[in-house]
Amino acid sequence: MSDADAAVGSEVGVDLDVGDDGLVPAVAQDAETGEVLMLAYVTREALSRTLETGRAHYYSRSRDELWEKGATSGHTQEIREVRVDCDGDALLYLVEQSGGACHTGYRSCFYRRADGSVVGDKVFDPDDVY
Repeated sequence: MSDADAAVGSEVGVDLDVGDDGLVPAVAQDAETGEVLMLAYVTREALSRTLETGRAHYYSRSRDELWEKGATSGHTQEIREVRVDCDGDALLYLVEQSGGACHTGYRSCFYRRADGSVVGDKVFDPDDVY
């Protein structure tokens, strides 16, 4: 285990399995309502920044960069708790969501059913934000 691995492991308190690509899936869930807001990926650096700042940080696979949720939109996620699953290969961010979690303008990225029907609430216009 590298020094970076040990540092993150000690912050989390459990072993974290990041896999070959260095990424761990992280589900963001509203800490009060239990609503699942989004799924993103986290590197060790993103997790470290999340734990240090109390704000959700993720890794963008499409942009190949670390990002803080809400840095552009203002729709931030304040961390209430970070949980690790039994295998150490997935994270749960319990958050206080400000505004929408989804870049399409919905509160949750899970705003539609498999048949395409919309069941979520649109809370902002992405054209006004991005």
